[in-house]
Amino acid sequence: MAGPQKPKVVVIAGPTASGKTSLAVELALSLGAQIINADSMQVYRFMDVGTAKPTLEERQGIPHHLIDVVNPDEDFNAARYRQMALPLAKGLFEKKVPCLVVGGTGLYIRSLLGGLVELPPVNPVIRKNLHEECHAKGTQKLHQKLAEMDPERAESIHPNDSVRIIRALEIMEQTRCSSSDLLKKHQFKNQEVQALTLCLQMERTQLYDRINKRTDKMMAGGLIEETEHLIKKGYGPHLKPMTAIGYRHIVKYLQGEWPLQKAMETLKRDTRRYSKRQMTWFKGEQGVIFVDPLNPIHIERMIRDFLAESP
Repeated sequence: MAGPQKPKVVVIAGPTASGKTSLAVELALSLGAQIINADSMQVYRFMDVGTAKPTLEERQGIPHHLIDVVNPDEDFNAARYRQMALPLAKGLFEKKVPCLVVGGTGLYIRSLLGGLVELPPVNPVIRKNLHEECHAKGTQKLHQKLAEMDPERAESIHPNDSVRIIRALEIMEQTRCSSSDLLKKHQFKNQEVQALTLCLQMERTQLYDRINKRTDKMMAGGLIEETEHLIKKGYGPHLKPMTAIGYRHIVKYLQGEWPLQKAMETLKRDTRRYSKRQMTWFKGEQGVIFVDPLNPIHIERMIRDFLAESP
């Protein structure tokens, strides 16, 4: 006898500024669906402008889950995401409510669809040594070190992302195995859901134009004031979410390291680079179907066919 049917989820992925939020709301309204956030920054409270978090008006009454679930000084990672997202997906399926998983954080999506690699816990001694090396030589040098040992993993991490660089080196020192090799051995076969994974894709020049315009909109919408407010609340620049794109750039401006013009230009440049890394990630994932966000009728038809399929 066949076992119980696995819950179905529809993933709407894609690079930043590709239109995931508006498309997902449009689809949710048509399908009677609910949305589970898969953006690693939108889980944080008080970080609205810099994360392009959908406003209550933009959500149009559609329930959005896993937005504003932790404070900026709380730990949140892919494992915790899976622990929270999987029961939500199963619950919606039991209620016969279509589930849209929407966001651009590839690791969160991968963790939900295929499970996670069991990695060693933090080793305080190794981490302390790596932090000291990072402080002495700089993040860029540590990234170069990672690139020599695990070029595949280094390609997916920004050279200024000291948190992920240190974690990757730490894992390698503990396991004597690269993060990339560990991921390949795992193969993410712990699949508790059936998924249709769609990734929005558009011409690069069009995407970059959207990124630039959205950055301008963020600035006009109060990104500087939001960053100031976070710092006043005690969420210092050292915190992981405060080192994210947008916030780290405004921090440099507020601390007098950069003029506003440089902060803006660098923010746009880094966002464009981030979008490229996102697309590289999704192109490397199995089962991803690339779709044109300007053709929502075709996308909705694909989703309806998937949801109607028998197990």
